Amino acid sequence: MTSNTISITDRLQQCYTGVVHDVMRAMGLRDFTLPAELRPILPDKAMAGPAFTILGKVDPNADPHETLLAWTGLLSKAPAGSIWVSQPNDRVVAHMGELSAETLKNKGVRGCVADGFVRDVNFLLALGFQTWCRGYTPRDIVGYWLPAASNVDVKIGDVVIAPGDYLVGDRDGLVRVPAARVEDVVVASEQAIGTESLIRKAILEGMDPQQAYLQYGKF
Repeated sequence: MTSNTISITDRLQQCYTGVVHDVMRAMGLRDFTLPAELRPILPDKAMAGPAFTILGKVDPNADPHETLLAWTGLLSKAPAGSIWVSQPNDRVVAHMGELSAETLKNKGVRGCVADGFVRDVNFLLALGFQTWCRGYTPRDIVGYWLPAASNVDVKIGDVVIAPGDYLVGDRDGLVRVPAARVEDVVVASEQAIGTESLIRKAILEGMDPQQAYLQYGKF
């Protein structure tokens, strides 16, 4: 991963999702906010980075050995600095757990987004491995679920996420930033945060909120 990518990742992580959302809306972009039902296990921890995408499928007749072989192969492919982004097409079993999170964290993966369930949550919390999911279950993938592809477009809610697209998440939710626009979005978000700081200062000094909006063009 290049130093420029790392810089963009770190800068994006400093931009809270509300301002990123507003900037992309003003740019005319659409369908970039992931479902609100996806929640982080570490609400105070922001997360940003390019997506390593996984598409999955349910196969109740899958060989147990085959499921684990395929899963560990996926773990091996995840690049440092990325976010694990999974559309498992399943709401029955867990799609992240302790040993997998240990592996990914040690590889430098920044976190996980699974449009489904996870398990070993106390271990994930102790690891500090940020994980977004819809809920928890102790049941694992063995003999039930297989990856169909990796590094392909996946769809979570109304949001299509291409490999390398950026995600940024905080307590408010998750937003996808197209890879081709990420620098523009980061620069504009940083500028908007600066403007909001001026508005905040003006409000605290007693300026009427409508006057502040008219003066700064934002609220």
